[in-house]
Amino acid sequence: MSGTLWRDRPFRRFWAGQTVSQFGDRVTELALPLLAVSTLHASAVQVSWLTALVWTPNLLAFLLGSWVDRRKEKRAVMVAADLVRAALLITVPAAALLGTPTLAQLYAVAVLTGLASVAFGTAYPSYFAHLVPPASYIDANSKLSASRSVSFVAGPAVGGWLVQVLSAPLAVAADALSFLVCALLIGPLPAAGLPSTRSAPPRLLHSAREGLTRLLRHPVLRAALGCAATVNFFTFLTGTGLLVLFAERELTLSPGLIGVVFGIGAVGGLLGAVAAPAVSRLIGVGRSVVVGAVLFPAPYALVWLADGPLWARAGALAAIEFLSSLGVMLFDINLNSLTAAVTSDDLRSRIAGAHATVNYGVRPLGALAGGGLATLVGLRGTITVSAVGGALCVLWLLRSPIPAIRTLHTADPVPARPGAAA
Repeated sequence: MSGTLWRDRPFRRFWAGQTVSQFGDRVTELALPLLAVSTLHASAVQVSWLTALVWTPNLLAFLLGSWVDRRKEKRAVMVAADLVRAALLITVPAAALLGTPTLAQLYAVAVLTGLASVAFGTAYPSYFAHLVPPASYIDANSKLSASRSVSFVAGPAVGGWLVQVLSAPLAVAADALSFLVCALLIGPLPAAGLPSTRSAPPRLLHSAREGLTRLLRHPVLRAALGCAATVNFFTFLTGTGLLVLFAERELTLSPGLIGVVFGIGAVGGLLGAVAAPAVSRLIGVGRSVVVGAVLFPAPYALVWLADGPLWARAGALAAIEFLSSLGVMLFDINLNSLTAAVTSDDLRSRIAGAHATVNYGVRPLGALAGGGLATLVGLRGTITVSAVGGALCVLWLLRSPIPAIRTLHTADPVPARPGAAA
């Protein structure tokens, strides 16, 4: 099946577009916090606000998902979102060249790019489900996640180098360019096979509420949402911003070394992405999700080992990132494939939107709570709370049918609404 996907030209273009975009994102994830910390002298709370604002638009995802479900052309939504994000990000280096970068501008860029990302994200599941045959969901997600993992390996190192050599604002231009390339690759892809729009669609709020209701009533989707939202809240107590702050101010690592450390740690994500299909075949899809749910947050409890000489501090942080990245890939690939398998075409964007509203909506809350917690107990204490609290997400899975699901064929789908287009 792997060879079949590589011979599939539309999938190759889709994969290439996502790969380029992921590399650009890794640069910005490092560059924006470093710009805020090093150039604008942002505090822990201000960095937390920057992280929170990126994810705040997800609170509107249930409405955007309902709107996207009415659009026959999901691909056009994705392309438009890429172009909007490129235009917004290019304002960061433009302001730097004019000597006028401010935290207010970074906050505005964070909110607006976050909104465009929500539109892209709610259109993505529906398009993916029709681009890839159901039997290849895990394989396709593995390939896409492998690219994401490679971006975590090389992206931070390249981003750290670009920040050190060119400055953080100019490094952000690389992400803007990546969105343009992604739009050019996805734009020519076929749109055939997507669900037809309804002749008389229900009101937006009613349609959004229906998606949320179906999500909460399905035992697999409900447990997946509770687990993902819990781990997201706790891991975002630190997020990328406070981890960068911790690496720079407490571990005294240079921007270039921070990028290398995060890149080395992300090798675990690449290993997890490549191994995920084999692991799911060996122990089952559901149990792979359970293992990943614990392995994702728990390693951050080892943050107290990041002490001593420079090599020990950098090495400990890299090891923590390695284990966590391995866990998140086992978790994401199998859970995303499972949710795709149990969702009908009639509900994909609405369920994706409702899921994002809760799952991603807790991220800004976690980021803001993390900023306040860091001022009370310090960065190491906050990271430890993140690890312990995040691991508790597994309780949602243990009380659900998920651990018993061995293959995608044994998962029960959400039935389509009577009379809806399939």
